[in-house]
Amino acid sequence: MAVAPHSLAAQSALAVLREGGNALEAAIACAATTAVAYPHMNSIGGDSFWLVSVPGQAPRAIDACGAAAAAASVQWYAERGVTAQLPARGPLAALTVAGTVSGWELAFGLARQLGGKMPLSRLLADAIDYAIRGVPVCESLARSIAAKRDELAPQPGFAGLFLPGGDAPPIGGRLMQPRLAAALHHLSDVGLDAFYRGDLARSIAADLERLGSPIALNDLIVHRARWRAPLQLALRRGAVYNLPPPTQGLVSLLILGQLDALGIDALTHDDPRFVHLVVEATKQAFAVKDRYITDPIYMAVEAQGFLDPAAIRAMAGRISPERAAPWPPLPGPGDTVWMGVIDDAGRAVSCIQSIYHEFGSGIVLGESGINWQNRGVSFSLESDALNRLMPGRKPFHTLNPALAQLNDGRTVVYGTMGGDGQPQTQAAIFSRYVNFGLDAQAAIAAPRWRLGRAWGQDSDTLKLEGRFPAATLDGLRGLGHEIEVLGDYDESMGHAGMVVRHANGTFEGGADPRSNGCVAAF
Repeated sequence: MAVAPHSLAAQSALAVLREGGNALEAAIACAATTAVAYPHMNSIGGDSFWLVSVPGQAPRAIDACGAAAAAASVQWYAERGVTAQLPARGPLAALTVAGTVSGWELAFGLARQLGGKMPLSRLLADAIDYAIRGVPVCESLARSIAAKRDELAPQPGFAGLFLPGGDAPPIGGRLMQPRLAAALHHLSDVGLDAFYRGDLARSIAADLERLGSPIALNDLIVHRARWRAPLQLALRRGAVYNLPPPTQGLVSLLILGQLDALGIDALTHDDPRFVHLVVEATKQAFAVKDRYITDPIYMAVEAQGFLDPAAIRAMAGRISPERAAPWPPLPGPGDTVWMGVIDDAGRAVSCIQSIYHEFGSGIVLGESGINWQNRGVSFSLESDALNRLMPGRKPFHTLNPALAQLNDGRTVVYGTMGGDGQPQTQAAIFSRYVNFGLDAQAAIAAPRWRLGRAWGQDSDTLKLEGRFPAATLDGLRGLGHEIEVLGDYDESMGHAGMVVRHANGTFEGGADPRSNGCVAAF
């Protein structure tokens, strides 16, 4: 079974599984198609993180996060008149290496070790075909292009790709990306390493240099994705895994740990007391993030230590069940895609890739047609900041795919897009499925909330979808929360997904009706 926020991507994964491919091979195909079909959310010019579970082995993680360019120093930006805040768009926002393809490369190597025989040309074939012949412009993409047109049209290459003829494409229009198709075809022929150490790398570096980005060829050459040990949290119903820093995987686990300590099973999934507890646990988890999480090389503490049972019980003990605590404003959202695949042998993949803001930096490289990320804008130019910009440093990442191994034998992969909303949505869908017994689809589709700013909004309220019962809204107001009601299926709540393999070998899944995705299985 596979799930992705675009149906073509889920079907690419399914086709590989039908042809005998394993979960990692299917996930690569899924990721490649998503990069073509959902370009406002992700790109091969972005970063990715993977969680992989193989029966009989400890789960492992892929860190495919690119670091800041060697030239990307505070002084370099000051010389260009940037002293207060890094620009969110344009060549100066494209300051970190894109790690996504290196993550595919590590996953492809493990797929081979597990007996996979699918050639890379097969895994990228769908994406190449969709880039050549085009994909229909979905509502989410059309809406993003229209919303960001004035901001991004001046950026190099954006209008040529996303505003053909000067107009935003209509829903159902065909988006064709022939230069990206050529780049993917080259990778399928000569290997994924060529993105960093080959002809394609030289083309990418030359384009970035022409545009004025600090990224140089050597930054690509020295980049490597890494296998990492995931963070692990023991809950009463099983073990949950997530990515270590520089991601906010710790935040997602801290929220679940506090809910487990608070004993939420007696509540219901739309009970205002449940939503309140998740929101209050989120506030405490984000306080940890804001104080400690950065590139692990620069961290003074070990992230796993925060998941000690006594430490989590102490956090949970500080939550008032009767009153909302004050909190500082959270950052705005980012754009991301999450994908999940589990094969018939129980090998499971939870994967996420992103370019951060909608369309990332907004620049599209002239030769390869690659849209480059702006993940580096999470750095600060302040000398005393936790995530201060330094050459070769990894940026803080909101990305965090999740995986659970439950005591009853179920394996669960789940995740979502949505920047700082990701841990909140993960807590909602996991609790609804594991603690409250909703099926996977119901857990994904049920109304959700988000603490903080959402797309195109400046308010730091607790935002809820309009499908919540009036009693839930009234109850949260009574607990001291400032409430804002959004649409019934609001895209700012993220594009979530879940795939479950039961102990008897049967599968269950859920795709988000807020996305353009589906569950694909056989």
